[in-house]
Amino acid sequence: QVQLVESGGGLVQAGGSLRLSCAGSGRTFRTYTMGWFRQAPGKERDFVAAISWTGDRTRYADSVKGRFTISRENAKNTLYLQMNTLKPEDTAVYYCAAVQGWGLFESSAYDGWGQGTQVTVSS
Repeated sequence: QVQLVESGGGLVQAGGSLRLSCAGSGRTFRTYTMGWFRQAPGKERDFVAAISWTGDRTRYADSVKGRFTISRENAKNTLYLQMNTLKPEDTAVYYCAAVQGWGLFESSAYDGWGQGTQVTVSS
């Protein structure tokens, strides 16, 4: 089972950018589809983006398409989320998680959840 630790969150003004990182442990990191999810206060954990283990397939939530980019460096066991043109509604705790195979984008299918990293976007 892969273990994950998120970092890179912070406070940013609307229109700004942040890059989140997710460090994975174990040699199996590169065999997993990786996903980013987020949870705002009082709301459910929502899918943000996913990337296949080879990096050749990606999927984004409609709300972040064109603004966020997911990527990975398997040699470094690291997943990234570049977030541009941030909006106040992007404010949430962001989590990374892993799943075997491609095509699953519900949080219940994923495993290895980290502690999350807080992203706050001020207006």
